[in-house]
Amino acid sequence: MTTYKSIFKGRLEFGSVKSYDKVLKMFHHRVENYYKSDILLNEEEIFDESTTCLNVPRFITQGSEKSWKNTYSLLEYIAQFAVAGEFGAWMTNEGKILHHGIVEPKSDRAAVQAYLRGRELVKEEGKEDEAMFALNQAIAKYERHANAYERRGHINYRLRNYEDALYDFNKSIDLAAGNTEAYLGRANTKMILKDTEGAISDFDLAIKSSIPLQPTYWLARRLKGNAHLLLDDKQSAMAEMRLFSLRKFKKDNPNFEWSRSVLFKYGTLLFETESFLEAYEAFNRAISMEEGRDVKEAQLYLYRGKSAQKAKKKAFKKDWQKAMELGSKEAKKLLKL
Repeated sequence: MTTYKSIFKGRLEFGSVKSYDKVLKMFHHRVENYYKSDILLNEEEIFDESTTCLNVPRFITQGSEKSWKNTYSLLEYIAQFAVAGEFGAWMTNEGKILHHGIVEPKSDRAAVQAYLRGRELVKEEGKEDEAMFALNQAIAKYERHANAYERRGHINYRLRNYEDALYDFNKSIDLAAGNTEAYLGRANTKMILKDTEGAISDFDLAIKSSIPLQPTYWLARRLKGNAHLLLDDKQSAMAEMRLFSLRKFKKDNPNFEWSRSVLFKYGTLLFETESFLEAYEAFNRAISMEEGRDVKEAQLYLYRGKSAQKAKKKAFKKDWQKAMELGSKEAKKLLKL
């Protein structure tokens, strides 16, 4: 039987002892009667009576495709009885995602519907008041709604209510310590408040609470690298940027558009630390990318030429010529030397 790497991570909250006990019985019944115990999660290890939750900070195992599908189907079934939370599942082979799904409550319960409505409104500019109202409703119906606090924190951050944002992110983390988005939100808020070291600690927590298959993992690494730069900690910044630059993102991944920018920053740091050949290779890779943001073409050619010169490569003046044609005044001066 072929087995694959299976990863499970998330939390489903049932809100009361009565609901929790009901779900636990249904879980046990379906495992035995529907799936004949062919699932990848152990009942005793994932249910937490003290918080009335199904909680899996991170679980990695090997299993068949059938076992993964059975487990995911079971999670979908019990999610309909949850009042809050989110659960992710991945099946991979040699780093390639074969199956992936996110399970979350979608029932008619008031707290569930208010949260889903608020979460969608958060995505729309100018809908902050309506989003806040919906998320407040979700919290009023279920006061331990970690996801609703995190989304409300995002609105407060957008509205520059930074102290309120910190309160919401802290509350979300207190309720669900594995909430990566809350760590990211708190880190970004601390950056605004000039608490760069505190932000770096939160970026670290965001990295530890996520997995490399999630876009948030790489977002946290990129932002952590930028934070290290603000503290002039070039070695730590380079370490984060190197990891980010080695990852190949698909176009539908939100990190894709930042790959070129990170490569440019990484290249300039390599140049400044006199790793000229590695800098040249970084700029070369950045130039080969067709898309990206926050990087001027002229700067890429300018620095590739400067790195090539220091690395004693030929034709570096061609890069300066190209940079000059693209408007670089520094390249123009270098060509006159």
